Order: sequence, then C-alpha cells, then structure tokens
Amino acid sequence: MKTLYALITLLICLVCDRTSAQSVSQTEHFKDVDQRGDKAMGFSHELTSHHFLLFKDGGAIEIEATKPDDSVSKEAIRDHLLKIAEMFSQGDFELPMLIHATIPPGVDTMKRLKTEISYNAEIAQRGALLRITTGNSEALQAIHDFLRFQIADHRTKDSLQVSE
Repeated sequence: MKTLYALITLLICLVCDRTSAQSVSQTEHFKDVDQRGDKAMGFSHELTSHHFLLFKDGGAIEIEATKPDDSVSKEAIRDHLLKIAEMFSQGDFELPMLIHATIPPGVDTMKRLKTEISYNAEIAQRGALLRITTGNSEALQAIHDFLRFQIADHRTKDSLQVSE
C-alpha cells in the first residue's frame, strides 16, 4: 500500500512539474510576443489595445491608444495598419510571422488566395481598423483561423465566434 501511495505521489509531482514548466514556457512566449510586437509595430502594447473581430464576410483588426490624448501612439497605429493593409494585399505576412515566431494558421491560404481578399485600413478616433473581407469560403475560413490565433496569442479575450 505504501508503494502505491509513493507512486501516486511521484506521478502527482511529475504532473505538477510539467504543468509548472509549461506555465513558465507560456509566460516567456507571451513576453517575447509582446517585445517583438512592440518593436515590429512601432508602438507599445502597454499603451494600446488590440482587438480581433470575426465577421461573416471576414473580420477586422482594431488597434487603439488607451489614452485619448496619446497622439504618438495613434499616429504609429495608423501608420502600422496602413502598412499592414498594403503588405497583406501583396501576400506578405512576414510581420506577423516575426512577431509570433511562427506561421499563424490561415496564412498560407491567405497568401494563395490574396486576390480574393480585400484589406482596407480605416482611421478611427483613437487609432485605426483594418477591415478584411472576402466572398471566398476557403479564404474566409483562413481569415477566421488567422484572427482566432491572434486573439489567443495577444490574449485579447475577444470572442472567437463570428458576429454580424
């Protein structure tokens, strides 16, 4: 009986050690995403908020300065999303691959179907919005996969469901 308890205790310790290591690894990953993102995007994740929205015809990336009077962040956000609209339209997804240190889901399909997808940057009061639209069902699935990945990796807590 003592041997059984010893084995159970050992298994619990191994599981706890693995969970703890995964938590540290995940924390490091998110820290790295934030640091690479700040550098690549040209503005601080601490002074801005990201939102990734899923729509029936595509989705959107919305970035805003958290302080209404932060003109530096607002301008950097607008420049970034205008640049992203142009890059994505050309099938260039190097920036998200750099920020996340991986190829986000959906990217390969979005590259292949780039002529089926529209990217339009719109200036907003506190930043900008990148509207992504398509009429192609395969491209739509790729856009949703890409945005869901962004929600998880940027920890935005945005809905993973498609809205109107």
